[in-house]
Amino acid sequence: MARGRQQQHSVEEAGIRDLMIDGRGVADIPGKTVFIDGALSGERVRFRRRRSRKNVDEADLVEVLSAAAERVSPRCAVFGICGGCSLQHLDAAAQLALKQKAMLDALQRIGTVQPQSVLPALAGEAFGYRRRARLGVRLVEKKGRVLVGFREKYKPYIADMTYCETLVEPLAKLISPLSELIQALDIRRELPQIELSYGDNFSALVFRVLAEPTSADREKLQYFAARHQLQLWLQTGGPLTLKLIDNTTHAPSLHYLLPEYKLCLEYGPLDFVQVNQNMNRLMLKQAMELLKPQEGERILDLFCGIGNFSLPLARSGARVTGVELDQAMVKKARTNAALNNIENADFYVADLSRPEEEQSWWQGDYAAVLLDPPRAGALEVLPLVARTGARRILYISCHAGSLARDAGVLVKEHGYRLCSAGAMDMFPQTGHVEAMALFEKDI
Repeated sequence: MARGRQQQHSVEEAGIRDLMIDGRGVADIPGKTVFIDGALSGERVRFRRRRSRKNVDEADLVEVLSAAAERVSPRCAVFGICGGCSLQHLDAAAQLALKQKAMLDALQRIGTVQPQSVLPALAGEAFGYRRRARLGVRLVEKKGRVLVGFREKYKPYIADMTYCETLVEPLAKLISPLSELIQALDIRRELPQIELSYGDNFSALVFRVLAEPTSADREKLQYFAARHQLQLWLQTGGPLTLKLIDNTTHAPSLHYLLPEYKLCLEYGPLDFVQVNQNMNRLMLKQAMELLKPQEGERILDLFCGIGNFSLPLARSGARVTGVELDQAMVKKARTNAALNNIENADFYVADLSRPEEEQSWWQGDYAAVLLDPPRAGALEVLPLVARTGARRILYISCHAGSLARDAGVLVKEHGYRLCSAGAMDMFPQTGHVEAMALFEKDI
C-alpha cells in the first residue's frame, strides 16, 4: 500500500497527444490514460498524478519540457487555482479551433450527423467580455478577511482574487471593494453570494442574505451603492423576495442596446441575458443571415426569454410568436415589444419540456422555427416543431452534447437536413462550447 501511494505521487514524464475542451492534456502512459491539467497537445511535460480512477488518472502539471506553439502566459494571477477559467494558457485562435472541433466531433459521435457546410466559428473579445456573474462570498478566519470570487478548481473554497480578467472592467473593479464592504458588515457570515449585472445604462448587484441587515449595515450598503453608482438589491429567498436596499421593489430597469435593429431591451438583475454582449450581436447577425426573415412570414421563437431573437426578427417584418416558461420573462418580452413600438410579435407562457399540442400558437403556417433551449436541449418539443411544417429550423445551443442528440433526431426522425453548423465562443478562456445550426426540409 505504501509503495502504491509513493508511485501515485511521484513525478513522471510524458508526451501529450490531445487536448480536451476543459484544458486537460491527454497522455497515454503504459497501462492507463492520464489527463493532465494545463498540458497542451504536442507538448512534453512532467506531471504528478492527483487522483486515480478506473479507466483514467488525473494529474497536475509540474513542468513543461517542450512547449506547444499555441501556449501563452495566462493573464490572470490566479489561473489554475480559480475554477472560472480553464484555457488561459491557450491562445485565442487555438481556443476557437478547439471549440469548433469539439462541436463537430459531438455531432458525429452523438448524433451521427455532419453539416453540409461548416460555419466560421464566431468570436469576440478574449477578455473583459462578461457582463453577468455569480460570485461566492466567504469570511476566512485564517486570512482575516472576506473573499469574494469564483470557486477554486476542484475545491469548495473561494479563490483569493482581487480582479477578474473575464468580467467587464466596471464589474471586475468591484471585487476588492466588495471584499472590504462585506468585511465591515455585521452580517458578513450570512452573505454567501452576489449576482453582478452590467447594463448599457448602469450596473446592479444582488446580495443573497441569510439574515436581516442591521441599520448600520444598511447605511454602509447604501453608501457603497451611491459611491459606485449602482443598484443594490437584497434577496432573502426566491426571486419574489428581491428588494432594493431601501426596501422598495420598483426601480429603473437595466437595458442593452441592439443598434443594428434600433432596439432597446430591458431586463432585471436576475433575468437571463447573454453574458457576452459583443458575441450576442455577432450571433444575432448570423442568425438573421441564415434565417433570411421575409416580410409577413411567420416565425416561431421557442425559449424566447425577454425577446433577444424575437424582436430583431419582428423588426425585419416577420410575424413572430415567442414562447417561454417563465411568466416574468414573457411579461418583460411583451414590455420590450411595446417599448420598441413592435406590434408584430406575440408572447406566450408554456413549459416546453412538456409541450401540449392543443395550444393555439402551435397552429399555423410557420416558415421557420428558432430554438434557443437551456443546456438540456429541446428533445421533448422536437416532434411538435416538426409538425409546424416549418422548412427552416435554426438551433442556438449552449451545450454541444444536447445539440448533437437533437440534430440526430431532426435528421433521422423528422427528415431535416443539417445544412450548416458552427461554434460560437460566448465564454472565452473556458471550456463552454456554444453553437448555431441550420436545418432545412423540402415541404
